Amino acid sequence: QVQLVESGGGLVQPGGSLRLSCAASGSVASINAMGWYRQAPGKQRELVAHISSGGSLNYADSAKGRFTISRDTAKNAVYLQMNSLKPEDTAVYYCNAQIPYDRTYYTDYWGQGTQVTVSS
Repeated sequence: QVQLVESGGGLVQPGGSLRLSCAASGSVASINAMGWYRQAPGKQRELVAHISSGGSLNYADSAKGRFTISRDTAKNAVYLQMNSLKPEDTAVYYCNAQIPYDRTYYTDYWGQGTQVTVSS
């Protein structure tokens, strides 16, 4: 079994910063892409940032210039540094990992979610 454990959420004032962390444990031989998604109340889950196994980055327009995704392959971990936070960034943030089970296919794993609230 694979588990993704997130940490780092919380309450922050507008303009502040938070750093989210996520580590995969269990039967993890390798990980393809990793990413962060978020879901605000009444809205669909959306991609925030994504990093491939080769290090290619992809950001939602709302995250560009403010958020930075990074990963530590040796630790099976992914991070999201969030700066200049806005109230509209308030959401539950989920970590995602694509873990292959053969040469072609992979399974999506999700963390339990961590709440980020941006409010004065």
